[in-house]
Amino acid sequence: MAVAILATALVLPTQAALADVPPTYNDDTPLAGDQPARGDEEMPPAPPGLEGYYTQQLIWTDCEKGVQCAQLTVPLDYAKPEADQIKIAVLRLPSTGEGEKIGSLLTNPGGPGRSGVEFVFGSAPLFQHLRRNFDVIGFDPRGVNVSTHIDCLTDKERDAEIAADITPETKAEIRFLENTAQRFVQACRTRSPKLIGHIGTMNAARDMDILRNALGDPKMSYLGFSYGTYLGTVYAHLFPTRIRALVLDGAMDPTKSQTEQNTGQGNGFIEAYASFLKDCFKRKDCPFKGRGTDADLLKAAKRTNAMFLKADKTPFSTTVDDRKVTMNVALWGWRSALYSKFTWPQLRVALTQAFRGDGTGLIQFSDIYFQRAADGTYTNADPAFRAINCLDNPRPKRNKFDECSLWPAKVTPVPRSMRAKSAPPILVVGTTRDPATPYREAVALAKHLTSGVLLTNDDDGHTAYGNSFCSSDIIDKYLITLETPKKGFVCKQEAQV
Repeated sequence: MAVAILATALVLPTQAALADVPPTYNDDTPLAGDQPARGDEEMPPAPPGLEGYYTQQLIWTDCEKGVQCAQLTVPLDYAKPEADQIKIAVLRLPSTGEGEKIGSLLTNPGGPGRSGVEFVFGSAPLFQHLRRNFDVIGFDPRGVNVSTHIDCLTDKERDAEIAADITPETKAEIRFLENTAQRFVQACRTRSPKLIGHIGTMNAARDMDILRNALGDPKMSYLGFSYGTYLGTVYAHLFPTRIRALVLDGAMDPTKSQTEQNTGQGNGFIEAYASFLKDCFKRKDCPFKGRGTDADLLKAAKRTNAMFLKADKTPFSTTVDDRKVTMNVALWGWRSALYSKFTWPQLRVALTQAFRGDGTGLIQFSDIYFQRAADGTYTNADPAFRAINCLDNPRPKRNKFDECSLWPAKVTPVPRSMRAKSAPPILVVGTTRDPATPYREAVALAKHLTSGVLLTNDDDGHTAYGNSFCSSDIIDKYLITLETPKKGFVCKQEAQV
C-alpha cells in the first residue's frame, strides 16, 4: 500500500543506475564446522585457438598494504584471437593460511563499470572469513578503470551532462538534450575506436575463464554483486561445468528487457523510499512530521517531489563548489542515498538542507554515485556502464535520443535464456527491499537457473553480503563447504540504524 501511495506522488523519470558495492562490517567470530571442499581435478582444456592465452602465467608484484597485482592478456576480439590484445588488471588479497587452501575467489562489485581492483583493495575486512581458505581476487573487466579502458567525455562534459535540464524549456536546453546521445557516441568512437565493439559481458565472461585458468583453478569460485550477478550468470551459461561455487547477490533477471529492468528499478527505489520514510518518522531529525500513516507518507512524497521540481526551476547552490544542483543532480543524489540503510541518517540531513534550498548533501551523494573526486575528475565507470549496456542488449530502433540506437559497432546481445544446465548448485541472494535490483528478480533468476538456490535477506539496501551477518555467514559457508541453505530460508532483519 505504501509503495502505491508514493508512486502516485513521486513523479520520477526512469533511468538505469550503476550498482554500488556493499558496505563492510568487522566480525572476528569464526564459522563453525568449515570443511574445505576441493578435489584434485585436472585443468579443463583450452577452447580451440585460445591455447596461448590459457597457458599464460600471472606475474605478481607487491602493491601497497599487502596486496599483489598482475596483468592478464586476453584477445580484443574472440573471433580473431591472433589479432589485437588487451590487458586485464588483477589484484590478489592472499589467503591468510588459517584454513586449508581451496583456491581463488573471483569477485565483481557490479555496475557494469565498477572497478573490481578498487573494490577488493578497499574492502579487505569484508573478506576476513573467506581469506582463511581463498586468495580473494579483484579484477577490472575489459573497458573498465586500469584495464584497457574505454574513454569518452571529458570531466567538464560529464559535469554538464549530469547537470542537464531533463525537462527543457528553452531552445538551448532542448538542443543540448537532443545532442546528448550523439555527443557521447561520437566521443567514444573518437577516443576508443577499437574497444567500442568488444567490451560486452559475453567477452568479459570469457576473460574470466582465462583468468580462472591462469590462477590455477580447475573450477571457479565466484562472488558477484548486482551486475556482477549478470556477469556470473553469463559465465555459468558459457562454462557450466567449470563452476565450483557461484554466489549471485543482488540478482538481475536476464530474461527481462532493458526497459523492463528500468521500470522494475524505478519501482524498487520508490519502495526503498517508503521504507526510509517509515523509519524517518521515528527520528528527531526527520524533515517530515507525522506518525507514518498513509496520509503522512503521501504528504512526504509530495513534498519530496515539490523539492525536485523547485530544483528544476531554480537550481540549488551548495557549499561544495560553484556547481548548481539541478533536478537531475538532486534525483541522482536521492537515488545514491537509498542504496544503503546505513546512509539514511545522511539522507535525512540532505533532505533537510534541500528543503531550505541548499543542495550540498544531495550533490555529495551524486558525486559518490558518479565517482567524481574533489578535484573534479571522474573514473570511467559511467561511460563503461553505458557502452556495455549498448553491446549487451538488442539495438533499439534508431532514435536521436537513444545512444544505444546510434552505437557505432556491431551489437551481439546476451541471450535471454541462460539456464546453466550441468552447473552445480548456484546460490542466488535477494534482499526484499533492494532498490537497485528488486527482490523479485532474485526469485525469478533462482527459478530460471536449472540449479538455482534462493536465499532471502529480509532487509533494506542493495545486496546482502556485508550488510547482514546471517546472509554473510551462509554465503561464506556455501563458498567454503558448498552447503546451500534449506529451501525457503529467510535471514531476518537484524538492526535498524
